[in-house]
Amino acid sequence: MNITDEQKAKLQRRFEKEAADIYKPFSKDLFKEYEVKRGLRNDDGTGVMAGLTSVGSVIGYEMIDGKKVPIEGHLRYRGYDLADLVRNAEKEQRFGYEEVAYLLLFGELPNKETLADFSHLLGIMRPLPEGFTEDMILKAPSSNIMNKIARAVLASYSYDSNPDDISVGNILRQSIELIARFPVMAAYGYQAKSHYHDGNSLYLHTPQKDLSTAENFLYMLRPDNKFTKEEAEMLDVLLMVHAEHGGGNNSAFTTRVVSSSDTDTYSAIAAAVGSLKGPKHGGANAKVIGMMEEIKANVRDWADDEELSAYLTKILKREAYDGSGLIYGMGHAIYTYSDPRCVLLKEKAEGLVKLNPEYEKEFNLYKSIERLTPELFSRVRNNNKVMCANVDMYSGFVYKMLGIPSEMYTPLFAISRIVGWSAHRLEEVIGCGRIIRPAYKSIIGTKEYVGINDR
Repeated sequence: MNITDEQKAKLQRRFEKEAADIYKPFSKDLFKEYEVKRGLRNDDGTGVMAGLTSVGSVIGYEMIDGKKVPIEGHLRYRGYDLADLVRNAEKEQRFGYEEVAYLLLFGELPNKETLADFSHLLGIMRPLPEGFTEDMILKAPSSNIMNKIARAVLASYSYDSNPDDISVGNILRQSIELIARFPVMAAYGYQAKSHYHDGNSLYLHTPQKDLSTAENFLYMLRPDNKFTKEEAEMLDVLLMVHAEHGGGNNSAFTTRVVSSSDTDTYSAIAAAVGSLKGPKHGGANAKVIGMMEEIKANVRDWADDEELSAYLTKILKREAYDGSGLIYGMGHAIYTYSDPRCVLLKEKAEGLVKLNPEYEKEFNLYKSIERLTPELFSRVRNNNKVMCANVDMYSGFVYKMLGIPSEMYTPLFAISRIVGWSAHRLEEVIGCGRIIRPAYKSIIGTKEYVGINDR
């Protein structure tokens, strides 16, 4: 039977209405009644303890006499402070992302020879399998690069001669291949989107084995392959600060949940990409840029605290931007006084602004929002939560100064975070060995079946 578009739309509206009557937000009182930790968070904002890890630690408060006490934030990779890793790489005038990748995977800092060998291995593994670009990227271009990366990761299963083996050696081999290929998948995915969706020329540059990850990505992204040393160094820092963030962040936890079923690496990592895509997680950096564009369009004097505060208040009251009531880039589940990643990026942004003074006014606007938001949040929400800017506040701004298109902000997060996901997958499969299966309380009673003629 043929069905018209109008009939199809009418049926769709009917079922949407029926679904809307069933799927409604649960009352918060229900969660309290059944002692459910909504979002796996305790009432004081701390996370429910769900596992153990030696990969990364996120520190934003201390528990003293049972109370949450705010402190300056720290992020440690395998016990090493992120700020030390970034600043030592800068001091020694070398790229640091490859060192971070080795550290997270193998648990120790490499010496010069080992780091050179590991960097060389990443370089030679960058090219995608024969036919992959044409069949898996160009033939199905996506308007969203995160979607394209997830599909490319799943497709990689078909190009692997041993995809389901979950031994340490095989997972490690697959992980290193994905770490090497994520930048290529993302860059080619963007070029396909730019060409087939936006009508631009198609540029597919062969990945270079002797460049760092940051240099190679800029080389593949730009039509003329050109980039400055300062640009590559800035991108390298961005990759370092996004590489890992503990086992409890949504995408790492997704990796661990899916990995705990003993499924293949590609399924677990594709799921993590899907998690990171969300605007409450990695997609927040793009949301910050969207929010900033609206603020710039509606606030005449960016330096006027009163005018800016009035518009930020409208956002908090769900009267502006996307109606979520969120000022993207502000607040974090763990960090209180400061997010160390944000501190590093803000510091680097300051240096980049000096080289690009045309961005100074906009940079000052970001700093004003960071300064004004905590007090406004307290007043509007009647909530005295200690609040700091998070990593997303300045990451998108830095990407913008680097001339990186906004569609690539979250994919760059994934290019970096694949390292942390890989380490957590290895730790979950080898170190835990039990499928993650929490309990859900059913809040609906028993019903008697009614025959179809009596309904």
